[in-house]
Amino acid sequence: MTDIRVLVVEDEPIASDAHSVYVGRLDGFTLAGTAPDGQSALRLLGEFAASGSPVDLVLLDMNLPDLHGLDVARRMRSAGLLADIIAITAVRELGIVRSAVSIGVVQYLIKPFTYATFADKLTSYRSFRSRLAGAGSGTSKAGASQSDVDQAFASLRAPTELPLPKGLSPSSLEMVKDLVRGRQDPVSASEVMDLLGMSRVTARRYLEYLADAGTVTRAPRYGTPGRPENEYGWNRG
Repeated sequence: MTDIRVLVVEDEPIASDAHSVYVGRLDGFTLAGTAPDGQSALRLLGEFAASGSPVDLVLLDMNLPDLHGLDVARRMRSAGLLADIIAITAVRELGIVRSAVSIGVVQYLIKPFTYATFADKLTSYRSFRSRLAGAGSGTSKAGASQSDVDQAFASLRAPTELPLPKGLSPSSLEMVKDLVRGRQDPVSASEVMDLLGMSRVTARRYLEYLADAGTVTRAPRYGTPGRPENEYGWNRG
C-alpha cells in the first residue's frame, strides 16, 4: 500500500499541530495538509482531487467555527469526495455519534485522547484498508467473500499494538525496556543516555513511546539542578 494521505481539519492551532505531529509519527501515513474550518477543508479536498492526489482520510473536528463537522461530511459526499472520515470531538452526545455513523464516519475519537489512542485508531484504519485491498486483489471473479469483508470491518474495532515511530528500532527498544524493568528506581532520559550510549533525544523518544503505550509510568523529577525533566519507572501493575 502507498501512504495514506491525511487532511487534518481542526480550528484550534495547538490541537491541529498536535494531530499533524501524530500523523507524522506513524508509518504508512502522510500529512496532506491542514484546514482551520469547514469551507477551507472542502476547498482543499476539491483541489487535491482535481490535481490527481486525492486525500484518503480526513481527521475531522465536529465543532468548527463555520460549519458543523456533520455538515462538512454531508457536503463532501454530495460533491463526490469519497475520503474516509475519522470524527474528532469533545461532544459525547449519542445523537451526534449516530449521525456520524450514518454518513460513513469510520472511527470516532473523543477529546482529550493520547497518542496511543490516536495511533490505535489510525493503525486499525490502515489495517481495514489493507484487508479490503487484499480482498479485491485476487483472481477470483466473485470478488471479496463475506469472510473478507467481515475481517476488514473487524479490524476497525480490534485493539492493535502501538506502532513503533519512525527512526526507532525494535532491538534498541528492547534494550531500553530491559534497563527500566531491571531498576528499582525510575530513570531519566539523561541516565538512559549514559547507560546505553545513545543520544538524550533518542533515549527520550523510546521512553515517551513506552509511556504512551502504558509500559512505563511518566512523572516529573523534582529537586535536580538544571532544566526540569521527566523520570520513567516500570509499570509493575
